[in-house]
Amino acid sequence: MSFTLAIVGRPNVGKSTLFNRLVGKRLALVDDQPGVTRDLREGAARLADLKFTVVDTAGLEEVTDDSLQGRMRRLTERAVDMADICLFMIDARVGVTPTDLVFADILRKRSAHVILAANKAEGRAADAGVIEAYSLGLGEPIRMSAEHGEGLNDLYSVLMPLADAHADKAETDAPETDVDLPEDDGEITDAVPEPTKAKPLQVAVVGRPNAGKSTLINQILGEDRLLTGPEAGITRDAISLRTDWNGVPMRIFDTAGMRKKAKVQEKLEKLSVSDGLRAVKFAEVVVVLLDAEIPFEQQDLRIADLAEREGRAVVVAVNKWDIEEDRQAKLKALKESFERLLPQLRGAPLITVSAKTGRGLDRLHDAIMRAYEVWNRRVTTAQLNRWLSGMMEAHPPPAPQGKRIKLRYMTQAKTRPPGFVVMCSHPDKVPDSYNRYLVNGLRIDFDMPGTPIRLWMRGQNDANPYKGRKKAKPSKLRKHTEGRRKD
Repeated sequence: MSFTLAIVGRPNVGKSTLFNRLVGKRLALVDDQPGVTRDLREGAARLADLKFTVVDTAGLEEVTDDSLQGRMRRLTERAVDMADICLFMIDARVGVTPTDLVFADILRKRSAHVILAANKAEGRAADAGVIEAYSLGLGEPIRMSAEHGEGLNDLYSVLMPLADAHADKAETDAPETDVDLPEDDGEITDAVPEPTKAKPLQVAVVGRPNAGKSTLINQILGEDRLLTGPEAGITRDAISLRTDWNGVPMRIFDTAGMRKKAKVQEKLEKLSVSDGLRAVKFAEVVVVLLDAEIPFEQQDLRIADLAEREGRAVVVAVNKWDIEEDRQAKLKALKESFERLLPQLRGAPLITVSAKTGRGLDRLHDAIMRAYEVWNRRVTTAQLNRWLSGMMEAHPPPAPQGKRIKLRYMTQAKTRPPGFVVMCSHPDKVPDSYNRYLVNGLRIDFDMPGTPIRLWMRGQNDANPYKGRKKAKPSKLRKHTEGRRKD
């Protein structure tokens, strides 16, 4: 990426709409309600042959206290300081407001390059607002409509000379590509792909509202990149942030808190929850964050079960451990509840952390890397078949309705998560209890705790392939030939 462009302006002027158009995806939530965006959202943008990083910001408001709006404003000001170029948007149909004048003055002082854009400028109703934009003293405004894609050519013309100035910086910061991975020669059982800058480890942090997800990620990053506070449900988008955590390149997704489906009524919250579910699907490791005061509520169990069904490596972290008094008794109760309520994740790491103080983060990092390694675990076919013979000797498969089930051989079909295929007779007759017996054995004997394991029974037909076929009738030519031979 050659440069960073931050889109700033008052609430509801169309910043997220332009952001989505530049990245070519509906990454940011868009709604008629003002103040939807609360966090900084980064995306890889493309405009003709220009490639750059674009940052969507919260709407600027004239608030400087510690309220939610005040913290949102400070976060946006940090984005202005970090960006190479700022695109200041106003609503051409509303015209220049006193708030626009205040923030134009702030941008002149804080940013080296400010581009002025008058959005929603389609039609004659916006002519007066476009002319009025000159009064901000930021040069000629770009007349555009983010919703309809108008004015992007003018934006390209302004960005092009600025992009050339940042070309050298892009070469220095380019991600590592074409990483050679060791070949699997059939004997390697732990061939885990190393995360790189080009392909970082994808980690999603999920949980109920106010569990401390954003605070935890800020602690990992070592800076206040995400908006936090005592109010529940501050995060609305699934925000992805890149970092090097203890030398491991990662992309960490902060997701909106997921409440029970019956309580999710607002259109905006439905969008937020679906955004979080999408983050789970794209993650490799999912950290389910629980509140130590009220752990393992029904919604926590649903979230953990979702991650398991999606086939993701799971780490369970219990937050707010710093305010817990009787920690030994609490930890024992947590482990018992975990074993009882989430048997499908048996052996998954349970880590206690404090997002506020940072205690337990090293243990959380180790647990994430361990879960990632197990998620990529490979077992050779020879090892699996020796193991299968031992399992059948200890507990032979049942014979439902007098039909004996023969397990012939076993192989690993995939990783991420580990998936195994057993070739057998009467696969539809194998009971679920025997499948669970094999899966639990795989977990213990091949050291695969916590990760989802897929096991498929496949039929194998050893019968004569020609059995049951009708004998072919001789053709007319063949009959004629046989008749001539008799003559």
